[in-house]
Amino acid sequence: MGFFDFGTIFFLIAAVVIFFQLRNVLGRRTGSERPPFDPYAATRAREDAAQKSENVVSLPRKRMPGEPAADTYAAIDAFAKPDSDLNKGLRTIKDNDQTFDPKTFVDGAKMAYEMIVMAYADGDRKTLKNLLSREVYDGFVAAIGDREAKSEKIQSSFVGIDKADIVAAEMKGGEAHITLRIVSELISATRDKAGTVIDGDPETVAEVKDVWTFARDTRSRDPNWKLVATEEED
Repeated sequence: MGFFDFGTIFFLIAAVVIFFQLRNVLGRRTGSERPPFDPYAATRAREDAAQKSENVVSLPRKRMPGEPAADTYAAIDAFAKPDSDLNKGLRTIKDNDQTFDPKTFVDGAKMAYEMIVMAYADGDRKTLKNLLSREVYDGFVAAIGDREAKSEKIQSSFVGIDKADIVAAEMKGGEAHITLRIVSELISATRDKAGTVIDGDPETVAEVKDVWTFARDTRSRDPNWKLVATEEED
């Protein structure tokens, strides 16, 4: 005991007493204790579950090779009678150009029709070149040149299109060909050098019936269709 004075012994005894008291109050760890209660744990769990749910994307059923999507031809079937030659032709075009839609095509063809008719009347070669195939363009330009040589002018006013119906559709190699029957109303008169009307009527709305064929190379990135054949219906 020579190494310890009374004060040292007192503090050792006090430390032992405090240790046993704390042990009785706090208990001993056995490994099976419940974790401390976290009031925010449930909220975080719900947030994590919601976030995982938002990040889950349902994938469509994988189609077998060569199997078309269920709605691939829905727009075509609504446009042309199923199993008809026209429907089959439009389906063939769709098979070669997944972006093809018959209604969208008709809307674009109607716009092109008006642009071509007015460009021809105005002698606008630049506009015609962008809308016509080489062969049709050459024919239109020859007619414009002949008219200009005679100092004749066409006075035209486009009234509108009454009907625009697809009557035929097919693939020719990699080219899609679609033929439309277009019924339009137009006021048109051709005047000679002196201004005299030599064809048409500048005050009468005339009904014009045309059968035009448009084509597009489905292998090309160019989405534009061009007029490749024209025929006027009697």
